[in-house]
Amino acid sequence: METEKKPRKTYTREFKVEAVRLTTEGGIKVAQAARDLGINENTLHIWRRQFRQWGAGPTAGKGDLTLAEENRRLRKDNATLREERDFLKKAAVWLAKEAH
Repeated sequence: METEKKPRKTYTREFKVEAVRLTTEGGIKVAQAARDLGINENTLHIWRRQFRQWGAGPTAGKGDLTLAEENRRLRKDNATLREERDFLKKAAVWLAKEAH
């Protein structure tokens, strides 16, 4: 019997930061906050650990996620540039053949 994998849920940086703030500044226990938000308690513990590494400033949570978002954007840009380069190579060959 095969088990169907559930798609992995993704959460915004803002959601993660607010979830952590509930447990650090809101006085809510991690287990209760996780139940209220519909997330796994261990996930919230991981976010809290990451939050401590990032610090509690206004940019908290931007570190790794911003790098991942930037990496994704750069990969997409790189793919677009490759397509454009390949097109220009083909066009140059075609123009060279037409000129002769």
